[in-house]
Amino acid sequence: MAWLTRIKDSLLKKIKKKIPKKDLESAEKTRLEKKTKSKKPKIEIEILPKKIIKQKKELSKKPKQKKVFGFFKKKEISQIEKDPEKKRSWFQKLKTGLFKSSDKITQDVKKIFVNKKLDVQTLNDLEELLIMADLGPASAEKLTAELANEKFDKNIKPDEVRVFLAKKIEETLVEIARPVELDNNQKPNVILVVGVNGTGKTTTIGKLAHQYSGQGKKIIIAACDTFRAAAVEQLEIWAQRANAGFLKGNEGTDPAGLAFDALQKAKAENSDILFIDTAGRVQNKTELMEELAKIIRVIRKIDPTSPHHCLLTLDATTGQNALSQVEIFKQVAEISGLIITKLDGSAKGGVLLSLAEKFNLPVHAIGVGEKIEDLQSFEASEFAKSLMGLDK
Repeated sequence: MAWLTRIKDSLLKKIKKKIPKKDLESAEKTRLEKKTKSKKPKIEIEILPKKIIKQKKELSKKPKQKKVFGFFKKKEISQIEKDPEKKRSWFQKLKTGLFKSSDKITQDVKKIFVNKKLDVQTLNDLEELLIMADLGPASAEKLTAELANEKFDKNIKPDEVRVFLAKKIEETLVEIARPVELDNNQKPNVILVVGVNGTGKTTTIGKLAHQYSGQGKKIIIAACDTFRAAAVEQLEIWAQRANAGFLKGNEGTDPAGLAFDALQKAKAENSDILFIDTAGRVQNKTELMEELAKIIRVIRKIDPTSPHHCLLTLDATTGQNALSQVEIFKQVAEISGLIITKLDGSAKGGVLLSLAEKFNLPVHAIGVGEKIEDLQSFEASEFAKSLMGLDK
């Protein structure tokens, strides 16, 4: 191709001879200017101080602000987008909390009921699925029997199965979904909170105190878990948030003695509610459970009717182990109601149905997170639909 290059050069020389020198110089100058503009100013960036370069990078990352008809600022819009929690309803939180349970049930029900009639094999598969979801053998057997009674040997779709189960679960739970009932003529209402370590006793007391304080109730909290300094400090912070009175003793103080003093103080101050926090108990340790029984005996010397409520907190993630906890605590502390915590992310939400079938104790509230508003009254319909992955 060398011959082509030589011809090209020869033609260019002839053309240049015919063009005035002034025009050639002007054209060359324009070409150089364009070439200079097209190049990035690398030298300028290199000599900039590191601090300025960092600032420029940060500015380049920020999105350009756009006006939306002048009514909203970009900052306000981004805050809403970054905080979707404010938009979510309680039902959505509950549904998210029970996602692991509901997702497993939904997916497995679809596998079991794919273009099938309801026969013995599908019923057995469904019963096994419900047991695995921690609804318990008795509840699982009852639900499958009720389904068979209505739909046996008939075509049934997965969604129909979930709707049917949700309806039956709601019917079972609606009887136990009851709030804590305070006696306005009784001052104070003594609420003893018990449970195994790690079930959320302290945070439950804090959240309940905050809710009652918002209703104008005068509250005192007694930190009778005197062997864990961290628990006392945590409860004191909750008491401050709830604008509640707080009573604590030195580390190792006799819990029963402190409960006695707290009840005297609550009576003297005409308080509406006295919350008594207790140390976490292992339900199979007799000596530890006896300490709990002692608190009850001591406060009954002042008020024979106390405690007016004895709430047992249960961690939903423990599954069927929650049944044995209720069994033992009920014998020692005369449990009057349950609060189910840590439903957020648990694959064992079905245990609540087992508890209802076996003990028929009121479930006052359920918790799906750490925030104050994440502890709410238990609603049977919402829970049943969330557990089955249905919309409200």
